[in-house]
Amino acid sequence: MGQEGVIHMSTRPTALLRRIEEHGEPPVSERIRARLQHANQRYFANDNIAAFILEGEVDELRGEVEAKMAEVLKSLVIDTESDHNTQGTARRVARMFLTEVFKGRYQPMPTVTEFPNIERLNELMIIGPITARSACSHHLCPILGKVWIGIMPNEHSNLIGLSKYARICDWVMSRPQIQEEAVMQLANILQHKVKPDGLAIVIEADHFCMHWRGVKDADSRMTNSVMRGSFLKDPDLRREFLSLLNKKDR
Repeated sequence: MGQEGVIHMSTRPTALLRRIEEHGEPPVSERIRARLQHANQRYFANDNIAAFILEGEVDELRGEVEAKMAEVLKSLVIDTESDHNTQGTARRVARMFLTEVFKGRYQPMPTVTEFPNIERLNELMIIGPITARSACSHHLCPILGKVWIGIMPNEHSNLIGLSKYARICDWVMSRPQIQEEAVMQLANILQHKVKPDGLAIVIEADHFCMHWRGVKDADSRMTNSVMRGSFLKDPDLRREFLSLLNKKDR
């Protein structure tokens, strides 16, 4: 099932039903996981699972994450009872994970209004730089960067508002990610939504798993690109796109 898929659960997995009958309602994370497994749907760090979350369960999940985060702080030997700076840390971290930095896992894709290409535009469009904020799925350290999107529309393409590119990008990036996979996810969604002749995406980002830990190299950045359709087939178009990026403040 794709990122935008919706399910309608008419029955619960048999094992989960038995557990509810024997022990009462399980934790919300277990209920969501059971739905995913019942549908043979993967739930990797960078997958969107909003279709499997019922109304009110994000708030319930936030409470569960808060309780477990409190245990992590306890295991780090941090006195969250007497230390006024950390008394609300577990609650703040849980809210941050579910409603901010990882919201792209738990919220459906933002609504995107599509317009027909009435004027039959067929000239290169570049959108960016769009700010990209994510976290690496290895260490949950921040990834901060910029995204540029090149679109070569045709008469059958759908046109979407400029702000919608930023919203889609934020939705994809707001989950634990690997940059190489994030650019592919973004490309797949835009290819499906816009249906252009050509699509080009460049992501350039700082990874704090290198700046903050490990080798602590403060200057390294990672750049990834995806070229599809006419950008892949036409080297002149590809050069035009990349040369225009080089002229911008990166």
